[in-house]
Amino acid sequence: MLDRVAVGELPPKHHLALRGPAGELRYEECLTRAGFDGPYTILYHVHRPHALAPAPSGHVAVSPRARRAADDDSGLRRRHYRTQAHGVGGPPMDARLPVLFNDDVVIGILKATADDPAYFVNADGDELLFVLAGRGLVRSVVGDVAFGPNDYVCVPRGMLHRIVLEDGALDALTIECRGGVGVPRQWRNEAGQLRMDAPYSHRDFRRPTFRGPLDEGIRDVVVQRNGTYHGFRYSHSPLDVLGWDGAVYPFAFPILAFQPRVSSVHLPPTWHGTFAARGALVSSFVPRPLDFHPDAVPCPYPHSSVDVDEVLFYASATFTSRLGIGPGSITLHPAGLPHGPHPGRYEASPVTRHTDEIAVMLDCEKPLVPTAQARTIEDPDYETSFSAG
Repeated sequence: MLDRVAVGELPPKHHLALRGPAGELRYEECLTRAGFDGPYTILYHVHRPHALAPAPSGHVAVSPRARRAADDDSGLRRRHYRTQAHGVGGPPMDARLPVLFNDDVVIGILKATADDPAYFVNADGDELLFVLAGRGLVRSVVGDVAFGPNDYVCVPRGMLHRIVLEDGALDALTIECRGGVGVPRQWRNEAGQLRMDAPYSHRDFRRPTFRGPLDEGIRDVVVQRNGTYHGFRYSHSPLDVLGWDGAVYPFAFPILAFQPRVSSVHLPPTWHGTFAARGALVSSFVPRPLDFHPDAVPCPYPHSSVDVDEVLFYASATFTSRLGIGPGSITLHPAGLPHGPHPGRYEASPVTRHTDEIAVMLDCEKPLVPTAQARTIEDPDYETSFSAG
């Protein structure tokens, strides 16, 4: 989490009564992490936040983000997924295509064309989105977080919310982080503040804009637990929060606010680390000057990372080491196979002095498995493209 925020009506101390103008008792809700030992947020509701009942429709369905049965043809090879060719549509909670997964993360794409018609709670993990195209907001019990192209958007596990689209469409990378996601510990000082030499500051993150109680006329809530959707219903609006304080809330971070490191020679990807999840590091590649040693080879060197599987999501059409990719492409380079630049890219890079690339990378400790659905968007010629020429 980032830091503590306090807004709206609050009693002088947590677990003390907060009362309305006529003496009516407000309802405290604690949203906690790691049991009661981790970060938490305390919210104060007009109505009982736990007064929800199973929806009359008995909505129980497999979550689109959890439909991840392994591909029968899951041999070890480098892979390229052309997500541009896939159209889903519908509201964000349904417009998902999982592509790769392990016990720690589910990596996929989101192509939505409508607002969420109900509120959503993911009880399986934190959700980290990277927006390729589209604008909108995450509307939650703690307020609204606006987002646009090239923004990361993080929604904590258990946070009631829905996604509202501004221009009718949303195209994004999705990462469900089953063990949580946050700022890497090396970027914080002993007080928990972001260090002055971190690649971003507290000012770069957009926190929720709190507006007080809101009734959108929506009473239905969909909860994902163990990969299954369960439907519930309130008799009142769940967005009835009068005030809250804590460190668990949605936020947005523009990737172009990431401050890249520049060196005389090529730096390893860990210098680009932006978010840390259990079993995974999320890194950001942004426009920057390249290595300035007169004999530097700025293109990434061929390497064998035997401890991690590497995933890249490309947000721009140009990338220093790759040919044949485009905005929205996803590549997987698994541990055990040396990987690196396409033929000709390494040899041509010494004269390159600047890159305009924008990309998101994940290094995952546990092997990633392609989903059966991912086969429909896989580039069959990607593996052989490394031996061409």
